[in-house]
Amino acid sequence: MIYQVYVRSFADGNGDGTGDLAGVRSRLPYLRDLGVDAIWFNPWYASPLADGGYDVSDYRAIHPMFGTLEEAELLISEAEQLGIRTIVDIVPNHVSDQHPWFQAALAAGPGSKERERFWFHEGAGENGDQMPTAWVSSFQGDTWSRTTNPDGTPGEWYLHLFTAEQPDLNWNHPDVRKEHEDILRFWFDRGVAGVRIDSAAMIIKDPALGPLQENHAPGQHPHIDRDEIHDIYRGWRAVADEYEPKRILVGEVWLEDTARFAQYLRQDEMHTAFNFDFMTQPWDARAMRSSIERTLAEHEPIGAPATWVLSNHDITRPVTRYGREDSSFAFDRKRFGTPTDLELGTRRARAAALLTAALPGCLYIYQGDELGLPEADVPHDLIEDPMHFRSGGVDPGRDGCRVPLPWSTTGISLGFGPSAGSAPWLPQPGEWRELSVEAQAATASSMLSLYRTALATRRASEDLMDGGLEWLDMPDAVLAFRRGVTTVSLTNFGDSPVALPDHIGVLAASAELVDGALPPDCTVWLEVAPHGVGSA
Repeated sequence: MIYQVYVRSFADGNGDGTGDLAGVRSRLPYLRDLGVDAIWFNPWYASPLADGGYDVSDYRAIHPMFGTLEEAELLISEAEQLGIRTIVDIVPNHVSDQHPWFQAALAAGPGSKERERFWFHEGAGENGDQMPTAWVSSFQGDTWSRTTNPDGTPGEWYLHLFTAEQPDLNWNHPDVRKEHEDILRFWFDRGVAGVRIDSAAMIIKDPALGPLQENHAPGQHPHIDRDEIHDIYRGWRAVADEYEPKRILVGEVWLEDTARFAQYLRQDEMHTAFNFDFMTQPWDARAMRSSIERTLAEHEPIGAPATWVLSNHDITRPVTRYGREDSSFAFDRKRFGTPTDLELGTRRARAAALLTAALPGCLYIYQGDELGLPEADVPHDLIEDPMHFRSGGVDPGRDGCRVPLPWSTTGISLGFGPSAGSAPWLPQPGEWRELSVEAQAATASSMLSLYRTALATRRASEDLMDGGLEWLDMPDAVLAFRRGVTTVSLTNFGDSPVALPDHIGVLAASAELVDGALPPDCTVWLEVAPHGVGSA
């Protein structure tokens, strides 16, 4: 299991209200006891934090609010001693506008070699006052910003598929390719076990800056999933394979075309890629099953393990999402005040946790999901996420899933930092004290106890770790499958209890069974006799 740590909100070691590496180091035993095999860290590098650290100014330095490079090296080593590996984020599409390369490009002016590392271009229109393309930003808003010449006149435009503080790199330039391979080696040399590649399908652009069309031929979109991209990741795989043990590459690849998605997972490219399709599905048996089938089908031909996750630092937390009338997720539908039933959402999130942990492949957990934290309502004047501002203020942004974790029932930060420390950088809802680690640790029915039981059972089960998946014949509202020989998982998406098949024992359940039946919005793992339940 891989556990995602958003450092700023995980644990505060020095009491300044911001999470840091000292805080993570102090909580490593918690992660070990939870059953974590690896930690994936969101960017911890030097950054102006225009986009939560995804605007990197120096990959070889740790942001001072988090600590130092020496502390990162200690963290990597101490985690390894506990059997926990480290995965770090790399953001190849862009850098910070404060990065030395971009500052040098601005200073050097039009036509300079320094600007060739980015996408500087003359504007369109008679006076060059229009953007060179009408490409669409991942963060809403414009994708080009105009520079100002030393004499104060309008200058060239530069491309940024995200915010203006994140200029896109030109991956056709050899400096860009060499620099990133050197960055990989820098962190691999320090014991990092792998990298997660942000926005992995977006880094290559059409040099002709071709227009967006309603439909593009495969590999011909001007800035997503272009065919030339695979040479880059083959180079990265060669770097990863220089090390022993081999380092791993994990891609963030948002693609609807399953065949194109699978190309990133060929044996000389990435090892795994995130499964966003499953994470965004509504609480519906048919939708979930279709997503699982698609995911397994796209991974099977290439032999790469599938990945499963319910949320991350960008996605509305499951407890909130599953309690809504529309329980699916899409960025363009996020709005303030969307009602939710947290009791229903919690029940479904518990069931989803067991369902996800029963699937074959790699399991990811975002910090706080094991506590059943809901999405927090962040006061408008404290919102920092650029998605909120670039939406004109209608999108609440992603800060609600990034609120600091509650570790205890008391204190100004609920144990996030020292008792005499500062308040956390984002306020924690008062009711979170009952969701803290301290409050849940000794309660057998808590979300944390459910996660601990599920992860321990999963780790000890040959069926769940290595067995295949076989769908079982059950009512339409029930998602049921066998893993391996004697383990069955059933999830009831319907409104009525469902009778359980013959079984030897119950391995785990997300809620109490009712007269031997599976209640609505509940998942159970059963031990059954070999081939004792009928296949679909």
